[in-house]
Amino acid sequence: MSARTSVGHDEIMAEAERIKALGEASESQAPYPVNQPTIGTWLDAMGYDNERFRSGEAPPSMAQVWTMPGLGRKRPPEDPLSRMTEFLTAAGYTAVLGTNCEQSYERYLRVGEELRVTSALDSVVGPKRTAMGEGYFVTSRNTWYVDHPDGRSEAVATMLFRVLKFVPRETP
Repeated sequence: MSARTSVGHDEIMAEAERIKALGEASESQAPYPVNQPTIGTWLDAMGYDNERFRSGEAPPSMAQVWTMPGLGRKRPPEDPLSRMTEFLTAAGYTAVLGTNCEQSYERYLRVGEELRVTSALDSVVGPKRTAMGEGYFVTSRNTWYVDHPDGRSEAVATMLFRVLKFVPRETP
């Protein structure tokens, strides 16, 4: 049996719709341009090497690396994933069972480019019952852009990120 929550399904879905209505409410600028030392460190950490990525291009799967908050920085307060998961946490859905992400890449990034990312709440689905407890799948949609000097904004990568927030099952 799961612990009782302080908020009902209709309230959870109403909050999800409110956050979704904000659209791409969150935007963050990468603190540093795409750079060779970070690419090299990432390649070393992944145990991967490719001359292409040692000479001016970044692996596409690094898109998120450039805009992650890291230590000492925080996500913007309007970040939709944070808003929804904080709401669920306050409602008693305090645990995370797992995550999943689907990424797509439009092109390789080049050293010197500056990225920004926008985030939106894509969906909230539930309640879902699992062996661990009952919860909601929360999915955010992130899009990374390179802004060009001529004013064009080019989408270079997207990611759907999904997390299950759940109420831990009470054990006998």
